[in-house]
Amino acid sequence: MARLLPGNPAPDFSLPDQHENTVRLADYRGRKLLLYFYPKANTSG
Repeated sequence: MARLLPGNPAPDFSLPDQHENTVRLADYRGRKLLLYFYPKANTSG
């Protein structure tokens, strides 16, 4: 995958939310969105 630079649109992706529902980036197209995650949550790292 190519590296994103500031101003590049994010590629579409889907992830489970805290309730295990699948959420897609496309679901929020045209709206402001803040994605916050913990890269080491629930890992041994």
